[in-house]
Amino acid sequence: MRIMHLQSAVWKEGKFYVAQCLNVDVSSFGKTKKEALKNLQEALELYFEDKKPGKITRVEKPELTELSVAHA
Repeated sequence: MRIMHLQSAVWKEGKFYVAQCLNVDVSSFGKTKKEALKNLQEALELYFEDKKPGKITRVEKPELTELSVAHA
């Protein structure tokens, strides 16, 4: 069994918390931060169950920033 150390972000969206893995495109949600992270962990375990963890983006010291985008 290989242990992977993955980065995630958690934020509140409406009534729920969203947990997003920054290394692979997997996310989940829950009523609390703890529940959202637990659900994310389960989703990641299912994601890697059938995949080889070869294509994991390495994320070091992520920084939260704000961008402004113009649209029509």
